[in-house]
Amino acid sequence: MYTFAKSKENNVKKFSFLLSFVLVFLIAFAPATEAATSSYTVKKGDTLYKIAKMHKVSVANIKSWNKLRSDLIKPNMKLKLVKPKASASKSKSKAKSVSRSNDDNVVKEFYVTSTSYTANCRGCSGITSTGINLKRNPDAKVIAVDPRVIKLGTKVYVEGYGYAIAGDTGSAIKGNKIDVFFDTRSEALNWGRRTVKIKILD
Repeated sequence: MYTFAKSKENNVKKFSFLLSFVLVFLIAFAPATEAATSSYTVKKGDTLYKIAKMHKVSVANIKSWNKLRSDLIKPNMKLKLVKPKASASKSKSKAKSVSRSNDDNVVKEFYVTSTSYTANCRGCSGITSTGINLKRNPDAKVIAVDPRVIKLGTKVYVEGYGYAIAGDTGSAIKGNKIDVFFDTRSEALNWGRRTVKIKILD
């Protein structure tokens, strides 16, 4: 009887030890599993729809999280499968961005020739004439103007670009001409040169 009870006690101890080991193993490897599903490397034959279905996320979210302009993907491309955490610089830039309501007081409006520029170029400091650091605030909406036409610091609305602030100047920006800021060179090239309506806001 004593031998049976002792054997049973030993079995309980072994089971408890095994259970503890399994729990420690699961806890130790849980973060690695989560990290593994936070991104995905595109393989030959993959499509956004296939990847989205596999990981139970929407195609729209994958495109948004990876800043994709189309459904085109290439092998070895690394895709984020979770929403990226907002960085401190982006949060700061959002606070500085111009936000207006639909009932803005428009002082005047007229047409201007618009070109575009970026701070991510060789030799570019990224600091505007009014002191805005565009490299630290890539989401800032800033336009370069001729101060004789639009005063620096003026809040404006540019057709196709949105609400912005006149925060920079340029040697080639004279008269009814503006230069709109974009974070990337591809966005700036895509904007090109165009005639747009600008509204000067109160």
